[in-house]
Amino acid sequence: MITISDSAKQYILSLLSKRKVETNIRIFINSPGTMHAECGMSYCELQDIDSINDQKISFNEFDIYVHKSIVPFLKNSSIDLVKNEVGSQITLQAPYAKSTQKFRHKSQLENDVQKFLFSQVNPTLLLHGGSVNLINISSDGVVFLQFSGGCNGCSMISTTLKLGIEKQLMKHFSEISRVEDVTNHVYGQHSYY
Repeated sequence: MITISDSAKQYILSLLSKRKVETNIRIFINSPGTMHAECGMSYCELQDIDSINDQKISFNEFDIYVHKSIVPFLKNSSIDLVKNEVGSQITLQAPYAKSTQKFRHKSQLENDVQKFLFSQVNPTLLLHGGSVNLINISSDGVVFLQFSGGCNGCSMISTTLKLGIEKQLMKHFSEISRVEDVTNHVYGQHSYY
């Protein structure tokens, strides 16, 4: 899954020698499977290891931990030490980090979509007194949403759903095929339009 050059191993060992005993390395990918994917490495203390969701990759003198949900995105990854005029730098090459293949576990996808809705979509809906929540994601990538507040009964909800939310979700999550509204809409004074 991950190969490390000898020079990178020595460099990592020199960094770890300046840390507490039993400090290891964590590799992470923010937004895996999207064009926004970013890989990184950090120190990993014993208390940071999740025995259920982390996978350990052992090397001779240290271990690397990765969250199980990103393992497929680390296929054919490599760590190397690049030297230039300024000094040395560890590089992580993960050619599948931005892969749009459907690697992500459903529970991880649901968490990521819910976070996206709360951070990117709901602040805009809140301007109209509304919000949206994730109900479920089917195995074929259909996202089921429920609107509340000013969005419930709003006459513009189909436009908001298709031109706003669905477009954003499909741009950020390749696993999503479409978005459906499962709200039992009741028009009332709470409805924005």
